[in-house]
Amino acid sequence: MVYFVATPIGNLKDITLRALETLKEADIIFCEDTRHTIKLLNAYEIKKPLYSCHKFNETEAAERILEASRRGEKVAVVSDAGTPVVSDPGNIVCKTLREAGEAYTLIPGACAFVAALVLSALPADRFAFIGFLPEKKSEKKALLERYKDSDLTLAFHSAPQDVDKDISAMYEVFGDRNAAAVREITKLHEETVRFTLAEGLAGEKRGEFVLVVEGAKQGESPLNALSEREHIQHYMLAGLDKKEALKRAAKDRGVSKSTLYPFSLDL
Repeated sequence: MVYFVATPIGNLKDITLRALETLKEADIIFCEDTRHTIKLLNAYEIKKPLYSCHKFNETEAAERILEASRRGEKVAVVSDAGTPVVSDPGNIVCKTLREAGEAYTLIPGACAFVAALVLSALPADRFAFIGFLPEKKSEKKALLERYKDSDLTLAFHSAPQDVDKDISAMYEVFGDRNAAAVREITKLHEETVRFTLAEGLAGEKRGEFVLVVEGAKQGESPLNALSEREHIQHYMLAGLDKKEALKRAAKDRGVSKSTLYPFSLDL
């Protein structure tokens, strides 16, 4: 039998009693990084054989996990933090086990984007988890385009070196929206910063982030897909003076006129 075990995302006390029981009873443990997992096991005085299962060897690891389970061994699979498979290795293992008809289950626990959704205070009745955005700007924009008209709250993972680029891409596709950046979840310096996509996220970017962005408002103007300058120019070409064009565009985008004013200086 194979057990996918959720582990703490920061505070080691967040591990569940069932997760500890499973790890103690496991014959072997497959983990994303043995150096990381050993710290958790040492904290709870658990000693087990550890094997790697990461994105570069997951196909091979999946076959080893399947073979071990078929031998009657109890196999635990963990990632560095949180729930395996969710933006972490494990999906190929699940597919391999399902296709082979081998039983597996999940020992649930911490999940970073769920915690961030709560901390963001944005609507959580309906949401979509997007995970990490692609590196290439064109691919990033193409993925965001699929969600620009959705009224669901959107959750993204973002590495510190990508935060500013990710927010800029979101603003380019979504226009201005309320958002929250959550980092160091469950740790001593846990922080939630609320901001708008137009203003961006100030300060030094350290640690892994979850970016939570509000969904599109129902009836949102299709003109919001234009750049700020093009949006103002659209109304001016329709015969409005600059002041009224600014007012209309600001209302469409849900921002103040002063926010859009700099984009109208050369019009």
